[in-house]
Amino acid sequence: MSEPAKQEELDVDALRRKVAEFYDRSPSGPQEPVPELNAFARQIAEQFRDINTTPSLLIGQFRLFEFLLLTVIGLLAGLFSGFDGQTAFFLHLLVNVTLSALTVLFIQVADGYQIPTLRLPRRQLHRMLIAWSAAFLLVQGTTALTDLLLPAGQLIGWYIAGIVTLIVLRLTIAFGIRNWSRNGIMERRAVIVGGGQPAKDLVRALEQQADNDIRICGIFDDRGSSARSPDMVAGYPKLGTFGELVEFARLARIDMLIIALPASAEQRILQLVKKLWVLPVDIRLAAHAHRLRFRPRAYSHVGTVPMLDIFDKPLRDWDSVAKRIFDVAFSLIALSLLWPVMLGCAIAVKTTSKGPVLFVQKRHGFNNEVINVLKFRSMYTELSDPTAKRAVTKNDPRVTPVGRFLRKSSLDELPQFINALRGELSLVGPRPHAVHAQTGDRKYVDVVESYFARHRVKPGVTGWAQINGLRGELDSDEKIRARTAYDLDYIENWSLWLDLKILVLTPIRLLNTENAY
Repeated sequence: MSEPAKQEELDVDALRRKVAEFYDRSPSGPQEPVPELNAFARQIAEQFRDINTTPSLLIGQFRLFEFLLLTVIGLLAGLFSGFDGQTAFFLHLLVNVTLSALTVLFIQVADGYQIPTLRLPRRQLHRMLIAWSAAFLLVQGTTALTDLLLPAGQLIGWYIAGIVTLIVLRLTIAFGIRNWSRNGIMERRAVIVGGGQPAKDLVRALEQQADNDIRICGIFDDRGSSARSPDMVAGYPKLGTFGELVEFARLARIDMLIIALPASAEQRILQLVKKLWVLPVDIRLAAHAHRLRFRPRAYSHVGTVPMLDIFDKPLRDWDSVAKRIFDVAFSLIALSLLWPVMLGCAIAVKTTSKGPVLFVQKRHGFNNEVINVLKFRSMYTELSDPTAKRAVTKNDPRVTPVGRFLRKSSLDELPQFINALRGELSLVGPRPHAVHAQTGDRKYVDVVESYFARHRVKPGVTGWAQINGLRGELDSDEKIRARTAYDLDYIENWSLWLDLKILVLTPIRLLNTENAY
């Protein structure tokens, strides 16, 4: 390998490790304040505040809808012949579900669930019809060996109804995709990081993609206005510096940051990623203009434009849907079981001290948004501290006798199931801290520079750190670092099974009240 090729080679895994090493070596002390976003960039960010639907999520929803509709058509076909008993009905349902699932599988194999296919369905109708016909013949041929086979007339009607349904669905979704693409509902929103000629080349490459779903929201570059970094790049405005980009991505619903820098500029890329990885977005390095040797599974494509995958957004697309369903289901179960306990806590708080039953505190939520978290009030109203600048300590005189019991048993946290239902919290995640919480005279981010990376997912009612013994007061740098490390480990290794494990272990771990007061 020649020497230039070696310089252009980039090991993404090594880059991630170096980012972690940067944070491990970061000295404690005040961090640089985030620059205030300029008025023009703020105006642009407001245009992208609405939630968008990513293409992968749309395709998943369409696939599920198509499966359900084919199942309903099969049930209607069976109802016309009647069912001889409950067993016959469930057997027909099994056959019907199998047929619908096979059809969806065959269409998937034939690339029938790709955006280009769905946008122009007439070119792919023959594949879809072959998939439906193959699944129908396979299932009905197997059913012919039993007594479940429907009369010939009803089978033909079922087959034709399936064809009509698939055609109508494809024409409808094609119209919808074209309309949603124009209105910005279905897109991946991206920001170009870096300006000048590399950014211009990247924009031109993206615009040449026939089925491009990327909406470029703007360009950010640290260099001032010059010939090498003009204020307008390929028709897109330069909105500010890299520091302002952090605030912009927290205001707008951004999906991806694309770094348009030479891969040989590893140190500059490292400094950029060190700033940006705290955001809940995909971070990609544009590789279209470089002779790079890609590491296995390290890159993806936008059309034919190669991108090095540096960091992935946690809980993307269907993961976020599954976690939300999990949160709603278990929150409803918890509230239905625990409402007598919550009622008892409310009565105890109200009858033993003056003031409201609930205490509302502003805390950091997903992507640093400020949310109102509910708790049963545990302090005397006149001594309460909504800012949490002064942490509660052992035998703290501000805490009421009832409040001391509620805090030790964590019963004061039960109203947060309501936060979880409202979508402000998740059941499991990094515990939310008060906006102004600090240890001594320093905020947590001044102790751990990667602190805000824990906000890449929704905070939780309980978390991985809590079941590992990290409850109670954060009165030292070591405790803050340890809790942040557990939170980041949870984010990187999230699964529904991990959430379920944490939920099951939480009541057991609460029996240890050593650090809860």
